[in-house]
Amino acid sequence: MPAPSGAFVVKNSLLTVDGTDYANQCTKSALVPDQPLQQVRTLVPDGVVSDVDSATFTWVISGLQINKAGGLARYLRGLTPGTQISVVMGPNNVTGDQKASFTAIAMIPPLGEEQGKFATMDLSMPVLGSPTYADI
Repeated sequence: MPAPSGAFVVKNSLLTVDGTDYANQCTKSALVPDQPLQQVRTLVPDGVVSDVDSATFTWVISGLQINKAGGLARYLRGLTPGTQISVVMGPNNVTGDQKASFTAIAMIPPLGEEQGKFATMDLSMPVLGSPTYADI
């Protein structure tokens, strides 16, 4: 069987928050679904009843903590906690690949890091509703 086509390495990603490009500050941007599944097995061999619930999403980002003007960390820290932010992201910013547009609830990033290390941040932000997918 031949290898599949369409596999990619995440690079040259698309990431905007409220219309500003922050892709050069982040090392990870992922839209993670949580889709509960319930199953009940009855007393017969093929007696399985399944239900898949609607997905909820979390936007997970990691990156550099840029605390000066133009930094995503500074921007997020300046918002009131719970502010809704508009996000557009795509793991591979190439024509024909997919991007997702969604509204997330802003979280406050950390400030500072251990001596001798780059200051970084890791955040998980809840997404309101479902993302909209489109071609880049």
